[in-house]
Amino acid sequence: MLAIAAAIVFGLGLLLDLINTQIGGISGTTFLLLGLLLLALHQAGVGTAGVRSGGWRRARR
Repeated sequence: MLAIAAAIVFGLGLLLDLINTQIGGISGTTFLLLGLLLLALHQAGVGTAGVRSGGWRRARR
């Protein structure tokens, strides 16, 4: 889920960079850094199903 949010943020940042504008003082570089933060959290496993809760990894017995 965080990877999808990062893709949306990267797209918005790219659009702002291409039209060379800012939204309330937030530039395309800010969106780039936010997207990188979301990707780092995704890679760290934040927001995924835990081992104890089972989730999609639980084996059927």
